[in-house]
Amino acid sequence: MDIQWYPGHMTKARRAMEESLKLIDLIIELTDARMPASGRNPDIDKMGNGKFRLILLNKADLADPVVSAAWQEYYRKQGIACILLDSRKTDGMKQIRNTILEVCKEKFERDRKRGIKNRPVRAMVTGIPNVGKSTFINSFAKRSAAKTGNKPGVTRGNQWIRLNDKVELLDTPGILWPKFEDPEVGVKLALIGTINDEILSQYELALRGIGYLKAAYPDALPSRYEGLTPDRGNEETLAEIAQIRKCLKKGGEPDTDKAARLFLEDLRSGRFGRISFEKPEEI
Repeated sequence: MDIQWYPGHMTKARRAMEESLKLIDLIIELTDARMPASGRNPDIDKMGNGKFRLILLNKADLADPVVSAAWQEYYRKQGIACILLDSRKTDGMKQIRNTILEVCKEKFERDRKRGIKNRPVRAMVTGIPNVGKSTFINSFAKRSAAKTGNKPGVTRGNQWIRLNDKVELLDTPGILWPKFEDPEVGVKLALIGTINDEILSQYELALRGIGYLKAAYPDALPSRYEGLTPDRGNEETLAEIAQIRKCLKKGGEPDTDKAARLFLEDLRSGRFGRISFEKPEEI
């Protein structure tokens, strides 16, 4: 299953980000806690070389907490500050604010030596589509400062947001990169809703998701779908999910396309429990 998605507006957004990098001190990169490596755009590392960095593992409430702790340690060993986050909540925003000031201590010392006083940290908020950047900004700012939506592509242009006299944020559109060299990256991103569903076979994607849960979290499917028969093929499992969820065509035939959509909704919203799709030792 080879998935590629790079709509034209992302090229424009990437150029705008490159221009804005001249103005910023810190890159705050949000990535989905369920796939902290596959959910990071490698172009941001290239563009942001030399800038202070902070990684926020967003949607941590949906991810396996043991795996998330391992990812925090992984990035800490790389010298990158990393915080677990649920961007819908204001819990932890003080920690993020303090971390920004700590990470940028060198910047403040440099300003002091140059005689520059009270210039706020300028931080660019980046990440792939639908990772929760605008929701994070609104929670951080404690007001509706950025547009939000439960689909990729809501933010289309850069927007400066002044939080206080110490921090300014630049909200940027979610962008991917032109080609996923590893096809599995595209599948993972599609499973969490980063890729536009309209270009996908949700049936095939659901089969991949079912296969992953069986291998990594074998109790997840029977816990959600009571009465599910164990040890069946992925196609048979999806057909049985259709029966259990009463996704039926005329004559009682399982509507597996509808069942696939419902399965993906369950997967993305955390109804199978806290699931992670990759571990640091796997990359």
